Amino acid sequence: MKNFSQLFKLICLTAIISTVACKEQQPIEITADHFHHSVDKVVDAMVHDIFSPPVASRVFAYPNIAAYEIMAQKDSDFLSLDGQLNGFSKIPAPKAPEDINYELAALIAHLDLNRKLVFTEEIITSYRDSLYTLWEKQNAKEFENSKAYALEVSNHIEAWMDEDNYKQTRTMSKYSVNSKDLSKWQPTPPAYMDGIEPHWDKIRPFVLDTPSQFKPVAPPDFSMEENSDFYKELKEVYDISNEVTEKGDDSEEIQIAQFWDCNPYVSITRGHLMFATKKITPGAHWIGIAKIASKKSNFDFAKSVYVYTKTSITIFDAFISCWDEKYRSNLVRPETLINMYFNDNWKPILQTPPFPEYTSGHSVVSNAAAECLTAIFGEDFAYDDDTEIKYGLPVRSYTSFKEAAAEATISRLYGGIHYRSAIEVGKTQGENVGKFVIENLEMTHE
Repeated sequence: MKNFSQLFKLICLTAIISTVACKEQQPIEITADHFHHSVDKVVDAMVHDIFSPPVASRVFAYPNIAAYEIMAQKDSDFLSLDGQLNGFSKIPAPKAPEDINYELAALIAHLDLNRKLVFTEEIITSYRDSLYTLWEKQNAKEFENSKAYALEVSNHIEAWMDEDNYKQTRTMSKYSVNSKDLSKWQPTPPAYMDGIEPHWDKIRPFVLDTPSQFKPVAPPDFSMEENSDFYKELKEVYDISNEVTEKGDDSEEIQIAQFWDCNPYVSITRGHLMFATKKITPGAHWIGIAKIASKKSNFDFAKSVYVYTKTSITIFDAFISCWDEKYRSNLVRPETLINMYFNDNWKPILQTPPFPEYTSGHSVVSNAAAECLTAIFGEDFAYDDDTEIKYGLPVRSYTSFKEAAAEATISRLYGGIHYRSAIEVGKTQGENVGKFVIENLEMTHE
């Protein structure tokens, strides 16, 4: 009887241990929300670190590509970018595919590359470590296998990334101001910052053949003659700004300008004190819209990664195309000439960004991103844009991505920081980039 009792206890103990072990070894579930939250953490780090708009586009793109390529290993609906992106070769295949949780590996690779690309690594690292602890408890073997593969892919993407000329441009000369030529860009108040990323045209694009592939028509010839096209555009900026200002801060034009400001570093001067308010970049705003559209469509993990990747690739190439023109035409901003010729106390509604005027970056990027998202979600995709809530701005609603892009485009004129040519030509430039990426990047079988 005693032996039977001991045997019964042993059987029960074994059952309990087996139950606990099984419970601990449940597959790790990774959802689209995990990836959305990971992107949010990256945005937080970029806002904290004050990345310029072009550099921010790079921080988004490479980690998304790493995650996408891993998912393309699992899901036959998605095609590898091998041979489609300039200089890119296929990632290594896992040695034991059956041991890999591909969603988990994609998320880890995304976090690992982002950690390497931002300055404030702690924001990404602390978030990553909290997840690592959880995943290891859930299923240590699955976590370790997936992590090892993720880091292998991350290193592969990083090696390719390091050949895009970014590091070389860090050592190149600053923008040289030509103060004798009034047609050329000069630093603007209040911070009078140096021109940002004057060598971005040397960065390797993803899909474009060359940075100048969609070189826009030249801006109107510089002239302060009252009958010249350039003078008329300058006067239009001044007149519209005054009209909008008279309407007050609640006017639709000012609300549009502020919503699409997306200036990551706005200098505020109070007496002898100068400080900055930090916000997202234009690219980050459109990445936020990609998130909104993916969630509204109930896209799963793989489809969400696909949306982020295609959008960030498009944005990246759009910035290269735009910056190629900015430092070629090197055109003076309206603020400089308005202060010189019309009113030395005039200030634009938005703070003038620190780089040349032509073409409008937001116009190029917004219209490129809108083309990309429209190709994925359709022409009449209505959505509520809450991207700017955390920066104190209300939700705005749109019936399509192109309607949003049109509003982003005109916002630069309302804000007093661009001439009409820069936004209209920029719109066409962005559309051309977006359509080219769509036509030349095969990511699905559709």
